[in-house]
Formats: sequence, structure tokens, C-alpha cells
Amino acid sequence: MRLRLSLLLACCIAALVAATAASAYPWPIKPFNKQHPIRGNFGDPRTLFRNTMLTDGLQGPGTFLFHNGIDITAPEGTPVYPVVSGTVHLIDGTAISVRTRDGTDRVFQYYHLILKVRDGQYVVARKTVLGTVMHAYGHVHLSEIRGTHVWNPLARGGIAPYHDHTVPQVRAINVRPAGSLLPFDTETVCGSVSFVVAADDAAPMAVPGSYAGFPLSPALITWSLARIGGMTYVNDVTAADFRTTLPISRDFWSIYARGSYQNSPRFSNRQYFMPGRYLYNLANFVDTRAFPNGLYEIDVTVADMRGNSSDAALQFKIENRAGTETGCTR
Repeated sequence: MRLRLSLLLACCIAALVAATAASAYPWPIKPFNKQHPIRGNFGDPRTLFRNTMLTDGLQGPGTFLFHNGIDITAPEGTPVYPVVSGTVHLIDGTAISVRTRDGTDRVFQYYHLILKVRDGQYVVARKTVLGTVMHAYGHVHLSEIRGTHVWNPLARGGIAPYHDHTVPQVRAINVRPAGSLLPFDTETVCGSVSFVVAADDAAPMAVPGSYAGFPLSPALITWSLARIGGMTYVNDVTAADFRTTLPISRDFWSIYARGSYQNSPRFSNRQYFMPGRYLYNLANFVDTRAFPNGLYEIDVTVADMRGNSSDAALQFKIENRAGTETGCTR
């Protein structure tokens, strides 16, 4: 009986592994079974500021979105293939979606193509050329939609093979006066504040061309807050999580902190070919008067889709003055 149960368990595990492997899909460019450089991560900021950088660009209006796929580096003219077979639907003159017929209720979107297929056409994974990468884009954008949720193509069961040995980094942790883009100029804080972290990840493979060395967003950011020698007020709370799906668009400035901008950002009618700046809100409008005066520490951990992680800490002193309107004397 024990041997029969062991065999049954082994069969179940094998079936589970096979199902997981079957759900993975290849890269949309050749070679299909080889990893390609990624220059844009799922969840990266996509910022289009309406005003110039020298006016109120960073704080002003615009269009602000989470990147809903991955950007796979590919030269102009590179053929792009479906990662799963299905039926084509035109999105616009340079983009299509392919709805699967494998019972998984998935849709894959491909952008920045000179199209080679027509609306309603059935296409076959690894065989049908959907189109070729357009001039000046240098990449194909791939999105995956599972049911009603846009999904990270780098999640388990997604694009394969995918390996990543780079480690995301915390660049800085700041305590800002609430509503300000600049941190306190001392380690002593008071009144209403915001906690902000600057963090990013490096591409797992070198990206050629003008995007070489540009940052990517980490997949997960968590943080804690404790009084030195005292109680923990925040314990391992998530500030940003792009491991599966995305937050809703209107929460962009709840996740990203003002001062953020994308790689090669655009302000008004001018584009700047420079690395992006990724700032994340840990907490907005914290009234430090609700905490006892004393020494505190913020700890932040950042991780990528394969669990590579690092952490950093900032110590600061809360010093509010009784009898003042804001808690601050300045």
C-alpha cells in the first residue's frame, strides 16, 4: 500500500511539473529557446509630462501609466512570431493581439510591428510571421492578458527560458516634508512627512544601443519602520508589487513618488535621452506627531522576479515641538 501511494504521489508531481512546463511559452523572436535582452520591465513608469522640465514638469499634469508588458530588444526588420497559437485581432496599424484557443483564456499583444497578418487570421506559434520590428523602435513590446488581468510575462509559467542573476539596489531612502520633492536637509524631522525610496534593477542581459545601462523597475519593494530600542510600527509592508499583475492606473502616483520619470523621458515636446529615475512611495503624509520623539529606522528590501534581493536602512530622528501648529519650528 505504501509503495502504491508513493507511485501515485510521484505521478501527481510529474503531472504538475508537466502542466507547469506546458504553460510556459517561447520568446517571440529567434532563437525561440534562447533568452533575449529586455530593456523595459513590467511595471516600469511610463511618463509623458505636459509641461517643460524647467517649469513644473515633474509636479505637473501629463499621462502616467505602468508599463503593461516587457520590451524585448530586437533590431529593425527582425521577424516576430506568436508565442502561442491563436486568432489575430488588429489593435491599430502597428499592433495586434492574438487570442489563444488552448482553453487558458489568454491574449498576447505585440506592438511596434510592420504587420504581415490580417484581422481574423489563425497564426501558429514559432511559424507564422506576425510582422517585423519597425524602424527606430529597436524592440518588440509583448503583453500577456490572463482573463481580465494584464500579467507579467516574466512570471513563472510565462516566457522561457528566463534567468536573472542581477540584484536590484536601493539607491537612497529619504524622508521628505509632505508635498515636497526634496528631502529634509538634516537627520531630524518633524510635522507631516513622506517616506520615499529610490530603487532600480539592472537588465539581466546587456542591452545594446542607446538604452544600454538604463534602469528597470524591481518586481517587489517592502519596508519596515521601527523605533530604535522600541516597538515596530510597520513590519514588512508592500510598497510596490509587479510580480503578477499591475495596480490600477489612477494609483500611479501612489506607487511612484513625484520626481520619478521613465527612461528617455518626454517633457512637453522635448525628449531627453537619459536614464530614468525610479522613486517609490513607502508612505505619504505621515504625521510624525503621532510617534514619540526619538530615533527611528526605515528598512527597505527590493527583489526581482527570480528572488534576487538586497536591502538598505535609514536612521532619522523625530523631534516635534509641543505648542507649535505643525510640530516644526522652521
